[in-house]
Amino acid sequence: MPEYDLIVIGGGATGAGIALDAALRGVSVLLVEQNDFGEGTSSRSTKLVHGGVRYLEAAVKHLDKEQWDLVREGLRERKIFLHNAPHLAHPVELITPLYRWREIPYVYAGLLLYDLLSGRASLGRSRLLGPQQARRINPDIDPEGLKGAVSYYDGAFNDSRMVIALLQSAQERGALLLNHTEVIGLIKQEGRIRGVRTRSRIDGEEAEHTARVVLNAAGPFADRIRRMEDPDLEPLIECSSGVHIILPARFLPSPDGVLIPRTRDGRVLFALPFEGHCLAGTTDRPAEAKEHPVPTREEIDYLIEHLNAYFDMKVRCDDILSSFSGLRPLVREAGAGSTAEVVREFVTELSPGGLLTVTGGKWTAYRAMAEKAVDQVCNALEYQASCTTSDYPVVGSRLPRREIAARLKKLGASPERIDYLYRHYGDRSPRILETEHLHQASARLHSDHPATEGELLYTLRHEYVRKPLDFLIRRCNLAMIDRSAALAALPRVVEIMGRELGWDADTAAKQSAEARERLEEGI
Repeated sequence: MPEYDLIVIGGGATGAGIALDAALRGVSVLLVEQNDFGEGTSSRSTKLVHGGVRYLEAAVKHLDKEQWDLVREGLRERKIFLHNAPHLAHPVELITPLYRWREIPYVYAGLLLYDLLSGRASLGRSRLLGPQQARRINPDIDPEGLKGAVSYYDGAFNDSRMVIALLQSAQERGALLLNHTEVIGLIKQEGRIRGVRTRSRIDGEEAEHTARVVLNAAGPFADRIRRMEDPDLEPLIECSSGVHIILPARFLPSPDGVLIPRTRDGRVLFALPFEGHCLAGTTDRPAEAKEHPVPTREEIDYLIEHLNAYFDMKVRCDDILSSFSGLRPLVREAGAGSTAEVVREFVTELSPGGLLTVTGGKWTAYRAMAEKAVDQVCNALEYQASCTTSDYPVVGSRLPRREIAARLKKLGASPERIDYLYRHYGDRSPRILETEHLHQASARLHSDHPATEGELLYTLRHEYVRKPLDFLIRRCNLAMIDRSAALAALPRVVEIMGRELGWDADTAAKQSAEARERLEEGI
């Protein structure tokens, strides 16, 4: 008999959402990820939960029903997302500065339509702002020639933390999760895909796992998995690179974001508050699938050019604290002039051997994608169970903030520490302070940032951390916002991990060198 009902290949947003949905329906699940959970595209997004104002503009301009439906679905899912993970996702007001009179009615009308489509899922009404109002909200908007602004609301979230919350929720319901575990082959029985062969990237151990259904949610690497069954398959996806930079908080001196409505290649850019800093992006250029993409100088210069057209305080390369590049797995579309024009819809494909591939889409719609994919899995299993994820609070979101804050205060946490812990760990925050107290591990890993030694211990024991960058980039986000600080913290992180995981001197040195190389060349 197969070991599992379902094996999911890929531990990003899509795979994590599918694992949770399936586990909630009583399906036995194994999920495998070749790197760390969320290490690829799913931790390198613009960190918005949105319907997509750009997609709405395209839908209206071209009478494109696909884009229209994508926006409507995104707005529905936005409400569910914020409800199910209130510690990780929240509304954010976005200001769009406008420098031409004719742009004001055009943009305002579009955002009113966005509000209308939101309906009861609205996060707040769009409004017109005069130049002085816009500058009061965000003093760094360039005043020269400013005619006015329009504000609207969308959602913002912590993407890497959301992946972990989804996977912890799936694990609660019985899913088995393996990161740093590469699929090296598919197992066939009587012409059907019935499992995977894996190799651990930690110790090299190989294993075989069988299941009634194997699902490919490998994102940019989905075609690699598909070709394990048939090497001659045409590609299903094409990748585009999305680059972001992190700037000091002075470039965004308010809790609101800025939408740059027009770039020379027809995109929109965002400057958003993230972890006490300014996150700006993104680009959209064709790219090859690779595991650790890094931003190019050309892409960074592109972002700086457009930020400087709208910011009063001019951005220089020396201001950049960190940068990262993510690869979007876009469904190949005939006739699209550029990757920016490809509809962000997802597709499912069932191969002759029964391999189910799910790819495309966007973060906001992860839950809807998972629901439709797991419906197909249940059909294949001849198992009837309905989806329950539309009203399922993920791990960390099951107690109100005021109750969590009261517990943390009793444990001696400052207001700033309470805020940080809640935004990362929600109702599991007290466990981190208890770990700090038990092991006398309250020391910060870097004096300028709140992550502590106790937080590292907690994530090692409860959040699947196996390598230094698992923690530094995706659990505490330190490397994501300040690469120099992460480099400074690395020796202590390796020391603690070596002690906790039983590394010998050679292993510790190898892990340190690997992490340092990645941090120095770009995360």
